[in-house]
Amino acid sequence: MVPLPPGKIVVGCRWVYKIKTHSDGSIERYKARLVAKGYSQQYGMDYEETFASVVEMTTICTLIVVASIRQWYVSQLDVKNAFLNGDLQEEVYMAPPPGISHDFRYVSKLKKALYDLKQAPRAWFEKFSIVISSLGFVSSSHDSTLFIKCTDVGRISLYLYMLMT
Repeated sequence: MVPLPPGKIVVGCRWVYKIKTHSDGSIERYKARLVAKGYSQQYGMDYEETFASVVEMTTICTLIVVASIRQWYVSQLDVKNAFLNGDLQEEVYMAPPPGISHDFRYVSKLKKALYDLKQAPRAWFEKFSIVISSLGFVSSSHDSTLFIKCTDVGRISLYLYMLMT
C-alpha cells in the first residue's frame, strides 16, 4: 500500500463470484476473482495503448488447410489466468478490495495486470511475445499472433488467440 501520488486516479475493483457445476447440475466448486473497474480508466493518464490479438481468419484457414494436407498434428490449450501474468508499464493505482479494512489514504500500486484493466490484454501479449521469442520463435510479418520456429527436426507453428469473456 502506498499513498496516492498527486494527479493520479484510483481505479476501483470488485469481486466476481461464479459457481462451477458438473454436467448433472451438482456444484463442483465456488470461484471468486478480483477485477478492476477498468471503465473508470482515462486514456493518457492510466493507459496509453490497448491491444487484443484479433483472429486473422485467413491465417486460421491457411493453417487448417496446410495442416490437413500435410497431416500435421494439431493441438490447442487454454492458458488459465493469462492476463494476471502481464507486467504493467504504466502506473496504475487501485482501491483495496471491498471487505478489506484499510487506511483510506493508501491505495495499491499494481505491478501486474488485473482482469478488466484496459491494458491487460496488451500487457499479457507483450510478455508472451518476449517469452516465446526467447525460445526461438519468430512472429510472422503478416499476422503478429502467428509464431513460427524452424529446426532441423521440423517446424512449429503457434497461433495465439485471446478469448475475452
